[in-house]
Amino acid sequence: MKEELEKIKSKGLERIKEAKDISELEEIRKEITGKKSELSDVLKHMKDLSNEDKKTVGMKVTEIKKDFSDNLDKKKEELIESMSVLEEPIDLTLPGKKVNEGSLHPITQMRNDLNDAFLSLGFEVYSEDDISSEKYAFDNLNFPKDHPARESMDTYWIEGTENKEGAERLCLRPHLTGGSVRYLMSHGAPARFVYPGGAFRNETTDARHERAFVQYEALIVDKDISFSSGMVMIQTILEKVFGKKINTRMREGFFPFTEPGYEIDMECLVCGGKGCKVCNNVGWIEVMPGGVIHPNVLKSAGLDPEEWTGFYINIGLDRLVMMRYGVDDVRLFHSADLRFLKQFK
Repeated sequence: MKEELEKIKSKGLERIKEAKDISELEEIRKEITGKKSELSDVLKHMKDLSNEDKKTVGMKVTEIKKDFSDNLDKKKEELIESMSVLEEPIDLTLPGKKVNEGSLHPITQMRNDLNDAFLSLGFEVYSEDDISSEKYAFDNLNFPKDHPARESMDTYWIEGTENKEGAERLCLRPHLTGGSVRYLMSHGAPARFVYPGGAFRNETTDARHERAFVQYEALIVDKDISFSSGMVMIQTILEKVFGKKINTRMREGFFPFTEPGYEIDMECLVCGGKGCKVCNNVGWIEVMPGGVIHPNVLKSAGLDPEEWTGFYINIGLDRLVMMRYGVDDVRLFHSADLRFLKQFK
């Protein structure tokens, strides 16, 4: 038994010595000291030894375990030291070097600020996929079958999906509003939630329009929601974002998913209401359509319009960021030009 223990010791120490890295050393530690090691097998057979031999073997096993532990720790330190790529030690007393830090995109910053504002008002933040379907983007939102927004001149349809029997025609999400029905179908009412995300439309780009842009939609659904509740929500959010009272106006607007619907404008902060290319020289810029949720949309979500009502707002997040920083061309935000984006650290 003594000779067997010496062989186990010798073999274990040699394996420790030959370890090339920390992970290999940890494997060796398990193999020579673990429950399935040769040393553990020896202990299992001690019951067959005399009392005097048990004492001798027990002391020897303890001694070998200590040798293994000491050598494993020593080898680990050697391996850690050898891992250093520095030719000489670091002097921690020297002044540090300046590091070029990144930052969140200004649109992401605005989205986070809005999330915080709505969360403080008791809203939930909701999200969904960028790929939608004709059912959720149009059918559930009371769009007529011949509505021009369903055409490829406005919406990016995914080729081939309309040819699959029984399958929905899929598209890149042209707006966020389809997410409202999806949310209400799974969560029911009352509901108070926001859902930020990207939208995609086949349109000509200019200082105020992009093919891919970011929207931020909010919806309250409850019993006896008043129009004034929606207006208070709009004013509260704008003041929270800009840190001051913002002049707004509402114009009648038609949207299939609202009844009545409104265009909500804010005074152009780029020119201070004097007129510029961002606001088409009128001093006002549309930032969010909104209105009372249409009864047919509530029906699509499985809700009784006689019992429930609601109020939508859909914020053009890109335009709101333009107003915050006085930027006169929305295309700059999606250009990936670091010279422009570094200004918003």
